[in-house]
Amino acid sequence: MNQYIWLIPILPLAGFIINGLGRNSLSKGVIGFIGSALVLASFALSIAVFFQVKATGVINVNYFDWINAGPVKVPFAFLVDQLSSIMLLIITGVGFLIHLYSIGYMHDDKGFGKFFSYLNLFVFFMLLLVMGSNYIIMFIGWEGVGLCSYLLIGFWYTNPSYADAAKKAFIMNRIGDLGFLMGVFLIIYAFGTVEFATLFPKVAAMKVGAAPLTAIALLLFVGAMGKSAQLPLFTWLPDAMAGPTPVSALIHAATMVTAGIYMIARSNIIYTLSPFAMEAVAIVGLATALFAALIALTQTDIKKVLAYSTVSQLGYMFLGLGVGAYTGSFFHVLTHAFFKALLFLGAGSVIHAMGGEQDMRKMGGLRGKIKITFWTMMIGTIAISGIPPFSGFFSKDEILAHAYEHSTTFYVIGVFTAMLTSFYMFRMMYLTFWGKFRGTHEQEHHLHESPATMTIPLIVLAILSMVGGLIGVPEVLGGHHELGQYLAPVFKASTAALPMHELSTGTEKALMIISVALAFAALIYAYVKYVKNGRVPVADTEERPALTSLSYHKFYVDELYDFLIRKPLDFLSTFFYNVVDKMGIDGLVNGIGKGTIETSKGLRLLQTGNVGFYIFVMVLGIIGVLLYTVFGLTKV
Repeated sequence: MNQYIWLIPILPLAGFIINGLGRNSLSKGVIGFIGSALVLASFALSIAVFFQVKATGVINVNYFDWINAGPVKVPFAFLVDQLSSIMLLIITGVGFLIHLYSIGYMHDDKGFGKFFSYLNLFVFFMLLLVMGSNYIIMFIGWEGVGLCSYLLIGFWYTNPSYADAAKKAFIMNRIGDLGFLMGVFLIIYAFGTVEFATLFPKVAAMKVGAAPLTAIALLLFVGAMGKSAQLPLFTWLPDAMAGPTPVSALIHAATMVTAGIYMIARSNIIYTLSPFAMEAVAIVGLATALFAALIALTQTDIKKVLAYSTVSQLGYMFLGLGVGAYTGSFFHVLTHAFFKALLFLGAGSVIHAMGGEQDMRKMGGLRGKIKITFWTMMIGTIAISGIPPFSGFFSKDEILAHAYEHSTTFYVIGVFTAMLTSFYMFRMMYLTFWGKFRGTHEQEHHLHESPATMTIPLIVLAILSMVGGLIGVPEVLGGHHELGQYLAPVFKASTAALPMHELSTGTEKALMIISVALAFAALIYAYVKYVKNGRVPVADTEERPALTSLSYHKFYVDELYDFLIRKPLDFLSTFFYNVVDKMGIDGLVNGIGKGTIETSKGLRLLQTGNVGFYIFVMVLGIIGVLLYTVFGLTKV
């Protein structure tokens, strides 16, 4: 199987090339088939690789020596271990379902071929990111998904706000990427290698809290903050809703936003030996989870609710990483890929049925009209709310249990955020599917279930959202946590270095009961408020209570960034343009030019064509030379 591993990323790249070149000549059916089939083929190969890794262990394939600069040698090689093999399944499996869904969703779009070529390129770079055997190849994939997110978020670039959202995502990610790149340079300086297989044993031999490790961990985390949308670099992600809905599912579930979690999980020993960096990761993740959840409580755009939900769930994953729950964090990456892709694609089905409408205030009563969409989204909502036995319950509670071991404060904030998650997700469901229809007669007449290319992925993802958590059932519930056993070799060094804190069976069960009880309390409160009492969020023109308004306007973070960063930079840019550039540099250059022109105008008058005048000037010159010589003017 080793000799075919290179095909996993190359097949989507081939789809990008074929669909890109044939976007105007191939039929939509052919383009959709090529784009989807090649990702499906990568998925089939990923399954084979997964079973090989499970049977024989790590696969490391070196293709050629790439960079040789003194002592630094970087091969172009692929590393597939337990961690990356699962990522391959997520990227290609969920990615295929999103491609299949896109055939129906984007069918009437003029840029159908271009869209599929971009999707294929996105998958290629994400696969490169997780398969690279070193940080340099990872960084190429890292930058590649950033480029593709720019192309896909701004796909409908003729709308200025969509183009601005794409630029915002691109620029904010560049800020994070600078931190990642500096971290890689520091790794090269400190260890002389970026190869995972040789780097991590060197790291494991260092003392806890060593200065280089802390600096490296913090710099890499800056990169993760940008790519995985953590405070303060999170505002690009909700604006990424500007892209078509399949893009939202691809970015928010299976690919780009998981890159930061994957990178830290891959670098786990660096963080384990950097307690300060781990604490920073946990605090930022927890703050992001709570902050994004508070914003999601009041949003009225169905995709914005899911966007802030994604930011919040990513915060949970970083909380898990920060408290040493590496397996639990990655478990949540897996389950989140299922239910968040399901919810975004379900939201796309709702928008498709509503003729493009995304405002939940104009929906209502849809559960009888689009039944498949309703039931699959309900499954996704139950899963993300942490209600057993669906997948989100197992992964989220594992993170919360580790948070409790680390800090009671972390646990309280985490479980409170979980309660908020249940509230805003069921609020979304109740506003969308319950009550009376609040849209126009034309929209009501247009209501219909989505085609099979869209509903089949919903059904598959719904099944995965129900059963996906069974691979991580804890021992307290009679399971063996197969995922934990499978990933154990990846986190072996960290497990040995981390302090062991075993919770009692009674404590674990009590924590589970508390989180589930709070989730049920939140959904019941949402039911009473939005179904029984029929509450509908007020129009944008009406006044809101102060706290509600603060949440609805996203705590004015964008406005704060605008005031503190954009406007001062605009002022400096204007100053340097008008004063330094135009008056200073241009003034000097243009002044020299104008002086030369004016001087030449004066000297030109000496060229009269009169021979007598020329002889007169020549005589004056000779007299001047003689005087200069005779009176010793050349002496110093």
